[in-house]
Amino acid sequence: MIIAVASGKGGTGKTTVATSLALSLVDDDPAREATSDRAGPLFLDCDVEEPNAALFLKPNLGSNEEVGILIPEVDFQACTFCGRCAEVCVWHAIAVVGEKVLIFPELCHGCGSCTLNCPEDAISEVLYPMGTLESGQAGAIDFGQGTLDVGQAMSVPIIRQLKQRNLTDAGSRVAILDAQPGASCPVVETMRDADFVLLVTEPTPFGLHDLRFAVEIARDELGLPVGVVVNRDGIGDQGVDEFCAAEKIPILMRIPLDRRIAQAISDGQALIDALPEYRPRFQELGDRIAREVAATRGSR
Repeated sequence: MIIAVASGKGGTGKTTVATSLALSLVDDDPAREATSDRAGPLFLDCDVEEPNAALFLKPNLGSNEEVGILIPEVDFQACTFCGRCAEVCVWHAIAVVGEKVLIFPELCHGCGSCTLNCPEDAISEVLYPMGTLESGQAGAIDFGQGTLDVGQAMSVPIIRQLKQRNLTDAGSRVAILDAQPGASCPVVETMRDADFVLLVTEPTPFGLHDLRFAVEIARDELGLPVGVVVNRDGIGDQGVDEFCAAEKIPILMRIPLDRRIAQAISDGQALIDALPEYRPRFQELGDRIAREVAATRGSR
């Protein structure tokens, strides 16, 4: 089961919820864990522009891989400067000027059209590094994260490769994907192929405004089941509750505004590590998501 944890805006507590949900899926009894055949969860930090889940899960990162997209490289001995490559590039990432071929890596999306359409087979593809993938262990949690290089504009290729490297052999384990905040292409890529989208919001007009966009992407565009966690419950107004009721979106958990939580987060502690009384609540959240997913599959 793949759970994407997202939010329409930053600062709602998305990573707080995602990391505590992952930790709640690890058996807290060491003796029972040692005899259990159940594999630990997989956690992927897909917020590649600002990955910070490692601050709370504290993984030992053992591998580092440079990733990016394949961009064209021209063999000028074979090139006739016909301009066909520039004609087929919808991103205007390649231009032919006289007897020069100009390549703009920042515009290239790695689609390969120029390579396929070159009549002289004068174009090959080389890696254009855009970021790194790291993986390791956070206790019983398999951990992976992507980091976009400074100055790069496209984070989707990094997210896509992070998922491909880690989800292919995930099997029946629970995988938690921590998405970037907002409602842009990186969020769509993180949600894609998920079994459930958990949306973390706050009960304010800003929270409601951005929650609407997140629901539109996850449920209306991608056709995925969604549920909501209301963080800092008790502030703001009833707008989020009314919206969820009208849209028949289940509110799966409420986390009150609590200074102790803010203190724990500022100290780099996961919520359920700082406040163990929240562990059973997050375990119940995981169970409710599993039931929602089962119900959705049963209705198809």
